[in-house]
Formats: sequence, structure tokens, C-alpha cells
Amino acid sequence: MTDKKTLFEEITREIEGCRKCPLYETRHHPVPGEGSLNAEVMFVGEGPGRQEDLTGRPFVGAAGRLLDFLLKGINLSRKDVFIGNVVKCRPPNNRTPFTTEVEACKPYLYAQIAIIQPKVICTLGNTPLNTLISPRLTIGKVHGTVLEKDGFTFMPLYHPAAALYHNALKKTLIEDFNKLKELLEKMKEKN
Repeated sequence: MTDKKTLFEEITREIEGCRKCPLYETRHHPVPGEGSLNAEVMFVGEGPGRQEDLTGRPFVGAAGRLLDFLLKGINLSRKDVFIGNVVKCRPPNNRTPFTTEVEACKPYLYAQIAIIQPKVICTLGNTPLNTLISPRLTIGKVHGTVLEKDGFTFMPLYHPAAALYHNALKKTLIEDFNKLKELLEKMKEKN
């Protein structure tokens, strides 16, 4: 039987060698994601930004610092969760990934979800919400709610970068992270 670490390493190697879409041509480093392979919570963003592209690590810029702050506020840290993105290579100028790019990367994300088997998947922003749950939903309407699909529990959240551009969203993000904490506590009580 192959263990989670070995399976994850295989997927990471595939991502590193991926040529399924043109994003590989302009990337410095792919960003497969990182964190616990036994995480109860998986955070999925849109795609790597400039700092992530340079380091090969997810959420290491200003949005990552805000994510760390939000995690700390609910007694979690990066080592407790898994953090990744829909697309594993940075779209030029941080544009929204094209549908073809999302489709090319989706199998990697699905494989990561299958390995980790998180109790809750938090989609950060519209792209992961539309990719994993439904293209008809918008983050403004469903943030902080619990959704079920394909046997997984989702909690859509605003992307931390949105709160950096619209300060009023920081309070909303804190409130939604507290809802996440409550959800995790309820799940623990059931087990």
C-alpha cells in the first residue's frame, strides 16, 4: 500500500514537470501546495502570486501573512492545515486563470484532495468556489456558509488579498474564520 507522502510526492513531481498549459513557460517555480497531509482543513486559493512564484510556496506574501493571522485567531497554524491553489503556476500579471488552465490543473487538485481527505475545504475567492462547487455561485453571496458536494464539506471564504484591497472585508473574514472554528468543533463533537 502506498502511503500519503509517497502519493503526494508523485503528484508534486508531475506538477513540476507539467506542460499541459502555457503557464509553465513564464513561471519561475510551480507551487504544488504545502502543509499537513492529514489536515482537517484544506485552503484552496486561485493561483500563485509573484512571491509564491519566486519561492515555490503558497501564500507567502501579504495575503499569506493575513492568512497566518486568521489561522492563529482560531488556534491553527500552517502546520495544521494544507494550503494550495487551483492552478499551480502563476498566471502572468496575476490575472484570473483561463478556463483551459484551470482544466489542465484540476486533476492535480482533485488528487491532492483525495490524498488529504480534509474534513473541510475552504475555497478562497471565486475561482476555487467556481471550480470545486459551482460556476453559478459568487463568494459575496455564499461566504461563511457550509456547502456539501461530492461527500465533502466546503466553507467558501473571501480571499485574504481581497481584505488587503478592501479593509472592510477583514472583519468579515475574521467572522467567517470564527464560523470555521465552530464548524470544526461541531464535527469533533459528532465523532
